[in-house]
Amino acid sequence: MLRLRILSALVLVPVVAIVVLLGRPWLDIGVAVLAFLAALEVFGLLRSAGVPAETLLWPALVTVFVVALPRFLSSADWSPLPWLAVIVAAVMFVGCVAWLRRDAPRGEFPKWLAGLYGIFYPMLLTFLLVIVVVAPPIPATAALAGVLDPGRVWLVILVAIVWAFDTGAYVTGRLLPRGRFMAFISPSKTWSGVIGGAVAATVVGAVLTAATGHAATDGALVGLVVGVAGQLGDLAESALKRAAGAKDSGTLIPGHGGILDRVDSFLFAAPVLCIYLVSLDHLT
Repeated sequence: MLRLRILSALVLVPVVAIVVLLGRPWLDIGVAVLAFLAALEVFGLLRSAGVPAETLLWPALVTVFVVALPRFLSSADWSPLPWLAVIVAAVMFVGCVAWLRRDAPRGEFPKWLAGLYGIFYPMLLTFLLVIVVVAPPIPATAALAGVLDPGRVWLVILVAIVWAFDTGAYVTGRLLPRGRFMAFISPSKTWSGVIGGAVAATVVGAVLTAATGHAATDGALVGLVVGVAGQLGDLAESALKRAAGAKDSGTLIPGHGGILDRVDSFLFAAPVLCIYLVSLDHLT
């Protein structure tokens, strides 16, 4: 199993690096593919948990949203609230129509709500592309200035923080296994691992944010919050898998499970980083 994980990582890491280096539109295509595959796995898990779900309709809707929202953000005179309201209303409408096709008694309503969760959950991957759009300019004197455009620099920082948390949690949890953390959802997690991951994410966030020309203290806070958000994303997926009685979200990646198993942390971490970047744009 460890050998498979290493071999898969040796393939996946260069692919991710190449897509990031190529930038848009390849980045858009890559995220769209991830969103479609992750949505397929989400609805597969929901079906296993007893929630009726469309096979291709919802993943297709998720993919369209993930690609469309950053495009709207890139356009001039963007006003986000009306469009977001339209998108949410459209998803709710389509969800209602699909639900009404079934002879659903009153007890089926929670399943419909779970189905809506299944739509909005993988849609959070769109924030990977939103980061590319909303990232403010990097000062010319900063260490990372000119390496890539600001959006892709912050995308790399996001990946580095999430991976730092995961690596720190894994190493600390193995070396100093102390105190079970959320064992009813994920039995392998420990408090020592969470603390080690938080420390690693904080350090990486501080160093890389400072390299963009912003205060290292701000970066430390960003690293901590983004890292913890990523951990919450991991727990959310673990809860979904437990409800479905599944060990992994899929079998696409040997030794790693499914696509959702690889991107679950980013579903919650990316929106948090977006909030920080938007605040930077308004405060500077």
